[in-house]
Amino acid sequence: MIRVAITGNIASGKSEVQNILEKSDFKVMDTDKTAHMLLNELVAVREVFKGFDVFEPDGKISREKLGRLVFDRSDLKKRLEEIIHPAVKEKIFEFFEANKSEKFVFVSIPLLFECGMRDLFEKALLIYTEDSIREKRLIARNHYSLVYAHKRMSSQMPQNEKKELCDYVIYNNGTLEELQNAVNTFLLQLS
Repeated sequence: MIRVAITGNIASGKSEVQNILEKSDFKVMDTDKTAHMLLNELVAVREVFKGFDVFEPDGKISREKLGRLVFDRSDLKKRLEEIIHPAVKEKIFEFFEANKSEKFVFVSIPLLFECGMRDLFEKALLIYTEDSIREKRLIARNHYSLVYAHKRMSSQMPQNEKKELCDYVIYNNGTLEELQNAVNTFLLQLS
C-alpha cells in the first residue's frame, strides 16, 4: 500500500481533488472532517473551552466561533492542536488499517508539515493555488473579511516552502476541467 498525503493551504482546492479521486474509486480520508467530528467527541476540548463563547444552543462546539477565537489567541490554538492532532493521527492509522488491501490510499491533510505527520506517508501531493485566487474563494465561500482571510492564510506554512517538501504539485489556478486533467496526469505519474 502506498500512502499519499494531499496537502495544500486553505481554499486551494483539496476537496475538489478529493472528490475527483473518490469518483475514481480511490479511498480518501479527509482529516478536516475528522477533526471537526472530534471537536465534539473529545472531552478535553470541551474542558479547555468551557469558559468561552464557542458553543451553540444545542451544546455543540461552533467551528466558526472556535476558529475566530483560536486565530486571535495563539495559546488556545496551541492547546487545541495538542488535543486534536494526536487524535487525528490515531484515526489516520485506523484508516490505513481498514484499507490495507488497497494499492493507493489518500489522506487530505492541510497541516501535513505544521503538525509533523509527513513521515506517515510515502508520497506527498501539494495542491497549489495562487494567493489572490485563494483569497477570493475564502471571501466568497466563507464570507470572511479581507483581514480575517489574510489572518487564516498567513497562519499556515507558505505554499512555496511546502512545494519544496512535496513529491508532486498540482497547480489549481484554472477550471475544474483543468484540475481533473491535472489529477489524471498525477495518477499516471504515481502509477
